[in-house]
Amino acid sequence: MRLLSHFLGLLALAVLTAQPAAAQSILRDAETEAFLDEISAPLIEAAGLEPSNVDVVLINDPSINAFVAGGQVVYIHSGLIDAADTANEVQGVIAHELGHITGGHIIRYGEGFQTAGRISILSMLAGLGAVLAGAGEAGMGIMALGQQAAMSKFLAFTRTQEASADAAGAEYLSEAGITGKGSLAFFGKLLNQETRRGIRQDDEAGFYRTHPLSGDRISKLKEVYEVDPAWDAPLDEAWETRFQRVKAKLQGYVANPEFTLRDYPETDSSTPALVARAYAYHKEARIDRALEAADALIERSPEDPYFLELKGQVLLESGRPEEAIVPLRKAVELTRAQPLIASMLGHALIATEDESHYEEAERVLRAAVGRDRYNPFAWYQLGVVYAARGDMPRARLASAEQQVMNRQYPLALRSAQAAEAGLPYGSPDWIRATDIAHEARALMEQACEADKRACEGRRRR
Repeated sequence: MRLLSHFLGLLALAVLTAQPAAAQSILRDAETEAFLDEISAPLIEAAGLEPSNVDVVLINDPSINAFVAGGQVVYIHSGLIDAADTANEVQGVIAHELGHITGGHIIRYGEGFQTAGRISILSMLAGLGAVLAGAGEAGMGIMALGQQAAMSKFLAFTRTQEASADAAGAEYLSEAGITGKGSLAFFGKLLNQETRRGIRQDDEAGFYRTHPLSGDRISKLKEVYEVDPAWDAPLDEAWETRFQRVKAKLQGYVANPEFTLRDYPETDSSTPALVARAYAYHKEARIDRALEAADALIERSPEDPYFLELKGQVLLESGRPEEAIVPLRKAVELTRAQPLIASMLGHALIATEDESHYEEAERVLRAAVGRDRYNPFAWYQLGVVYAARGDMPRARLASAEQQVMNRQYPLALRSAQAAEAGLPYGSPDWIRATDIAHEARALMEQACEADKRACEGRRRR
């Protein structure tokens, strides 16, 4: 059984490494999300899907990767944005991942498991027969070869899926009238990275790969893209300009300020450079310099909500919430109450500790969670304002919303039950509290099934 369990562990690892979203932090930013939604919309439509039903989520991970993990969600690592030079390159990646969604590849992983598992089990039985017959070394060799064959079968299955997603992605780019030059350029980056890391590109090296060889992928896609009518389609200048801003903002937010200021020196007066330096200065607590950069951006474009949001964030996080309210209010107005910006305004209103702001804070935050329920920060702030105004049942309900999203199921259950007890019977908030209690209880039971020993320990305590 040791060989089989080892093989199954490798198969499990192949899936888990493809869907790490739960274990990593999601980066949320209003401007970045709006940009990713916009550049992906024509591709999603070309794939026959509804843009409002497909999410593109940014993961805080420096590696160059993107993946799907079930449902209609494309996950993109921050490292991929950093490595890309154009929005068109990112579109090529999104098109490929949409190919996985439309192909149902995550659901079909089970087919690969079953085929590989059958090979492994049969080889184990044959090997065990040889061992019992007295041929111990031969039996162990049969089992080892069977395990290797099973893994080869599974990896061949995943490579087929990747090739299928490549073809589908090329089709969606073509249908949307978007050139595949960015897709080829990004595969070229992957090939260069593999070469620098000493990864061989021959067939023997590809035996243990989950993806086709990058060189082969480039050759096959080049044949498709170069004859496509969209090959010479010009890049969208507005998208490319916005991409440079988004990329600079991301680096300013996640990178060491030393690296950001190296890549965007003070001699660079471009808009992306000012954005990146504003975040770098803010992280170094050089607030005056951060505000100077933010003000320079606002002077260039007074009606840009994201520049106003930037200034409001710097002021709020440096302990000046009263000053942050004005730019954040304007940003909320310009974006028609974009939920992430609205939740920051709600935070600023509460942080003033001025009770005259609490009514506005409640209104703003209720609107934010109404449009984006999956925002634990907004729920937390809403709970704070409810508690400050003496509405404890709704404060507990807001806590339950936040806790169930953060997988704090026992806390969510207790908060939901407390809210349920204090809310008017049958009201919408009472019904929601009841739903959260049922959800938290069900998720706790699932967790216990997965880890019965830990649950028994909690029960004894």
